[in-house]
Amino acid sequence: MHILHLDSAVTGEESISRKLTADIVAKLKTDNPAATVTYRDLNEGVPAIDTDWYKAVRLAPENPTAEQQKLVATSDAYLKEVQDADVLVIGSPIYNFTLSAQLKNWIDQIARAGISFRYTEAGPEGLLKGKRAIIAYSAAGTPIGSEVDFASDYLRHMLGFLGITDVTFVAADRLAMDRDAGLARAQEAVSALAA
Repeated sequence: MHILHLDSAVTGEESISRKLTADIVAKLKTDNPAATVTYRDLNEGVPAIDTDWYKAVRLAPENPTAEQQKLVATSDAYLKEVQDADVLVIGSPIYNFTLSAQLKNWIDQIARAGISFRYTEAGPEGLLKGKRAIIAYSAAGTPIGSEVDFASDYLRHMLGFLGITDVTFVAADRLAMDRDAGLARAQEAVSALAA
């Protein structure tokens, strides 16, 4: 088993989602001692897609400039980490009712027509099949699955769009209302994760 461990919280050591992703990876490694891990901290910076990215990556010119080659290489590196993984452990702190900008940028980098998904006569088909995703969801005041949670359905949809349909959420939510109860629910969910 190869695990891709992604964090995106801006709060450093204070981060609940970072603690949860670490706990999830530790649980998976306990259950699978031979498991390997690739770690990426998205808070270190994931370039947002823009016109230059579109011209380099989506249009894929025959003779790309050095800058275009760099943009393609960056996007390819993010995508290869996902392609090589059996399990994705994704930290998703909730900021202003949705996922972090860094995590959204990462999704934009890996959503590549013809590589991670394709359009067919029957509709879109995800090409990153056979993988599992475990999302560490942390929120001070946004209950997971509520009408003001604009992150969990989006993440489930986008992962499914890319072919990753086995998605589990480990939620530490409503922490501002009852921190201890939120953390206890999350730890129970981590303990219950099947290998």
